[in-house]
Amino acid sequence: MSLFRLQPRPTFFSRFLPLSALALAAALSGCSADGKNPGKTDAPDVLPVVTLKVSEQDLFHDYVADVQAVRNVEVRAQVAGFLEQIFVDEGRPVKKGQPLFRLNASAFQNRLSQARAAVASARAQASATRVELERVRLLVQKNIIAKTELALVASKVKDADARVADARAGEAAARLSLSYTLVRAPFDGVIDRIPLKMGSVVEEGTLLTTVSDLHEVYAYFNVGESEYLQYVKARQKHPERHSDSVRLTLADGSAYPQMGHIETTESEFNPNTGSLAFRARFANPKRMLKHGASGRIRLTNTLPSALLLPQKSVFEIQDQNYVYVVDQAGAVHMRSFKPQTRTGNFYVVKEGLQAGDQVVYEGVAGLKDGQKITPRPVQLDSLLAVSH
Repeated sequence: MSLFRLQPRPTFFSRFLPLSALALAAALSGCSADGKNPGKTDAPDVLPVVTLKVSEQDLFHDYVADVQAVRNVEVRAQVAGFLEQIFVDEGRPVKKGQPLFRLNASAFQNRLSQARAAVASARAQASATRVELERVRLLVQKNIIAKTELALVASKVKDADARVADARAGEAAARLSLSYTLVRAPFDGVIDRIPLKMGSVVEEGTLLTTVSDLHEVYAYFNVGESEYLQYVKARQKHPERHSDSVRLTLADGSAYPQMGHIETTESEFNPNTGSLAFRARFANPKRMLKHGASGRIRLTNTLPSALLLPQKSVFEIQDQNYVYVVDQAGAVHMRSFKPQTRTGNFYVVKEGLQAGDQVVYEGVAGLKDGQKITPRPVQLDSLLAVSH
């Protein structure tokens, strides 16, 4: 039996049929792999668009504020001694003249006694010289002694009077030093921390505590030169629309209930920061604000015709500001603009854009110039309401 079997010779069609089937399958899979029909384009992206308009707007600028008491005085010892007694506790209100501390006064009482004795001695010496002056004057009148003796005694009287004055000054100084041993409140206020305890050694100038007058407070904040000029010009041009009233926002984000008013500004700009310090005064009837607290001051300027642009619409290229403007056909075009100022989450446009321009609000990162989108209108007023 033969070990070889004859195989049928493949025909022309049998050789190429598998390849044709594969090509057909690939073509069919190419048409249906992404679920779209051949030649069908992607739908334009739907993006939010705002229409710019000119309107009267209040521009808000927030500044970090440093709150300080209208008076905040360090109470220091004016004489050295031992802290003998403390009459008050930390954080308590005090009245003007109220005793706060007492230092050991025995040494100062002794000095005052010595000073009083010196005054008495000086007065006695002065009286003796005056008696001698009268005696010498009688002898001169009787020509018993020369007139030069009278002049000599008169000079002794003047010297005695000077000694009395010096002794009185010493007594006054001793009395004043003794009074310094009882430390009193300089005005109505609130006591701060008391670092020393009874029995502590106190040197002249040692800090005993701090007293703060908190019935009113100052809020200091720094305004840049450009914003300062806008502030001044707006008030000069439209004084009826602007006031010096300001609102203080506390550290927890809540609004302080009392309105304040700007009292004054510094006379010079800080050469390092280019800013000018403002000072506002706030009533503090409930003593809520403390010395050294922080917050934010909001200044408001009213622009009668402001063209506002959301910051989310803006992107930067080489320090230039750009937006995508949508034309009537739905295509976006990159356009540069110059801002006048910045307020909250908006720019005030100086040039480059105009009222009626439709600007892409969000999603500008993936756009290209000339790309078509489907605009979804967003009301500018609603964005302003959220921002404020």
